Amino acid sequence: MEANTRSTGRLPAAFLTPGSSSFMDFLSEHQPEMLPGNRQLPPTQGVIEAPHGTTIVAVTFPGGVVLAGDRRATMGNVIAQRDIEKVFPADEYSAVGIAGAAGLAVEMVKLFQLELEHFEKVEGAQLSLEGKANRLSTMIRSNLGMAMQGLAVVPLFAGYDVDRERGRIFSYDVTGGRSEEHNFAGTGSGSIFARGAMKKLFRDDLSEAEATTLVVQALYDAADDDSATGGPDVARRIYPIVTVITEDGFRRLTDDESSEIARSILERRLEQPDGPRAALL
Repeated sequence: MEANTRSTGRLPAAFLTPGSSSFMDFLSEHQPEMLPGNRQLPPTQGVIEAPHGTTIVAVTFPGGVVLAGDRRATMGNVIAQRDIEKVFPADEYSAVGIAGAAGLAVEMVKLFQLELEHFEKVEGAQLSLEGKANRLSTMIRSNLGMAMQGLAVVPLFAGYDVDRERGRIFSYDVTGGRSEEHNFAGTGSGSIFARGAMKKLFRDDLSEAEATTLVVQALYDAADDDSATGGPDVARRIYPIVTVITEDGFRRLTDDESSEIARSILERRLEQPDGPRAALL
């Protein structure tokens, strides 16, 4: 597929041959070694120590969905990075949050973005949200060999379904198994604590502002009990990444907006360290 440098600058024949609307299929046919799942790792013993991303949360509200993540990456018992980015736009109406082996996860997200863009250019239309979720499932399944060697990638996918006019959330396992989550979801090491927080705070009539506050509250609770999840770091000005997807498209909250939410939560936690209480009845 490599270009001939002595030619007149024409594209290689592979780029001019009609084929699938899937960029992954294109790579599989012409240069399969470029796909992450086709790489061969050297023989190793024990778990491979590599930076891992941790907690990602999502919650729906009337009119859209919020996807957020903390900023910490760990490598064993060591903090590998304090300001990693774990939430990325997939296209105009969807986003993906990564948990697992950070390097592979970021590479998979970039390939997923390219997959959706390639489809849109070839077909002249966007994939449905269901179709996007299925494409991501296929990509995760292709990484199963790496996952069995300790380099698993388990993302959380969320988006605004323009056909159903509502936000939707999809979670995955390491084999590519896909499940649609209702109301809220989480993945990563701190997700069990974040889900508990979201369960007690979620309401069907949340506003966008309340939904963004809810996910930061959940990430705070996750960081309170999970050492691999990083809470708001006021001293370093590192705050969770919070994104909102509505009929107007993807939007990431600015640092000022995220810091305002985080600081208001920190002030309230000085009075209630365990966070807001849900009613018993």
